[in-house]
Amino acid sequence: MTDDQLLLADGLEQAFVGLVMRFNVLYPIACYDYDKVIAGYMEDGMTEEEAIEFFEFNVIGAWAGERTPCFIRQMPLSQAIEEAGDA
Repeated sequence: MTDDQLLLADGLEQAFVGLVMRFNVLYPIACYDYDKVIAGYMEDGMTEEEAIEFFEFNVIGAWAGERTPCFIRQMPLSQAIEEAGDA
């Protein structure tokens, strides 16, 4: 991988939503929709529980450096605040 390559998650093209940029990172990071990823695993035959477990261990748990893709769960701000408080 060269310095200007985007790191993509294999097999998750249907869940790609765009690029994330943040302070002090000079390159964009691929971003995927969490719910679409889980739905895709379920379409492949996993239960919801299996899909979430697979995602958490094999996808979120796979750190590939600063260019590792991120995953977004879209929700209302009030729900995000509540869930962040529970973490």
